[in-house]
Amino acid sequence: MMRTPAATSVAVRRPDGSLVVRVRAARRLAERHPILAAPGLRGMAVLVETLSDGLSALNFAAAQAMPEPAGSDGGAPSAAALAASLAVSLGFGFLLFAVVPHAVTLLAGDLLAVESLAGGRAVAFHLVDGLVKVAVFVAFLWAISRMKDIRRVFQYHGAEHQAVHAYEAGLNLLPKNLSRFPTEHPRCGTAFLVTVIVVSILVFAAVFPWMPVLSDRRWLNQVLYVAIKAPLILPIAAASYELIRAASRMENRMLGAVLSAPGVLFQRITTKAPDAAQQEVAIVALIAALRPDRLLRAPDEVEVVDSFATFEDFQHGVTPEASRTS
Repeated sequence: MMRTPAATSVAVRRPDGSLVVRVRAARRLAERHPILAAPGLRGMAVLVETLSDGLSALNFAAAQAMPEPAGSDGGAPSAAALAASLAVSLGFGFLLFAVVPHAVTLLAGDLLAVESLAGGRAVAFHLVDGLVKVAVFVAFLWAISRMKDIRRVFQYHGAEHQAVHAYEAGLNLLPKNLSRFPTEHPRCGTAFLVTVIVVSILVFAAVFPWMPVLSDRRWLNQVLYVAIKAPLILPIAAASYELIRAASRMENRMLGAVLSAPGVLFQRITTKAPDAAQQEVAIVALIAALRPDRLLRAPDEVEVVDSFATFEDFQHGVTPEASRTS
């Protein structure tokens, strides 16, 4: 999947070796609601858009890579189904990266008889909570990276970054040129996630020492503290987005390198070296996002799905089959 100011695209290699690409003209929240373009709000808008686009891309890719048997419905998931999937994903993420670290830190405080780790408010609590959060994040990424299918996803992830590197270097978008570049990129979504974790540690450590006791029941008090963290994710995401933007403007400077380093480091897990066929898919997605007019031929078209027998067919603009929706 590739996102540009003009469009969002998804490219998939079908089981028969052909390529299918979906491109959607950009309808950014910040364009429809200009207030969301303001610093502090634009990060929230981008987060919502990215989650929605990512889930839609996964569903589209799954439908293309694993076609429905003949006679089955095979329709696209409804908006309600996508919303439900997003809610479940967010709930799982909050459980794994907020509830579990909080509970582990409380347990450590009880077992070690350390008062600052048993109350859920001290700076020390949230520093330890943050370390546990990072450990859970690394363990989760490492565990899924051992799965064959996820490894292929990470190879495509690396191909995406190589394609962006090649484009930024002004090279022709060909697999041989992509292979000259690393699979890590400082403006990756992984970098955003890592930045969110770091910023959340700092924010929680600053906010919670001032938090009053909300209930006489210890367990309920801790549940309420964890619940308070949920709405704080949006401003944390907004601040993280601004940091990523600042880092991208300072890529060749020391501070920019320092801000980008943790995200790039984590990409040693979330990206793998792709093969030429995977690089072709990344190139198709990038070109489609950069030049949506190549596929969206009518002024009022907002989405198109085109298929190509080979990568060379895409390069030459051959479209043996196409389905269009406005």
